[in-house]
Amino acid sequence: MDKNNLALGTGRRKTSIARVYLRAGSGKIVVNTRDVDEYFANPSYVYVVKQPLDVTDALTKYDILINVKGGGVSSQAGACRHGISRALRALDESNAGVLKSNGFLTRDSRMVERKKYGQKKARRKFQFSKR
Repeated sequence: MDKNNLALGTGRRKTSIARVYLRAGSGKIVVNTRDVDEYFANPSYVYVVKQPLDVTDALTKYDILINVKGGGVSSQAGACRHGISRALRALDESNAGVLKSNGFLTRDSRMVERKKYGQKKARRKFQFSKR
């Protein structure tokens, strides 16, 4: 893969952050120096990562290099999808409409709620005893 980046995109979901580099190529996707099918063993996560490329008809146009860290596998797949969508929009603004209508440009802001003091968990209280 050549080193000329056409576009960059940063994707986030929960505590995962994905840095996406879009390059001219034949459709190869590399996640943390491993092939996408090898990194995401579950095919449904591979499908999630490739969704933005599918809706913009760019599956075989670009090589994609992704560095992702933090969170779990599902969260990382969502972050990759968000980053690829942002990179495709940065490359060509005409992609923005179809990506936005599919919800790929929206950052999923749901985070784990913090644990509060005086409680067992984030919302669970200690059991009340009358006697």
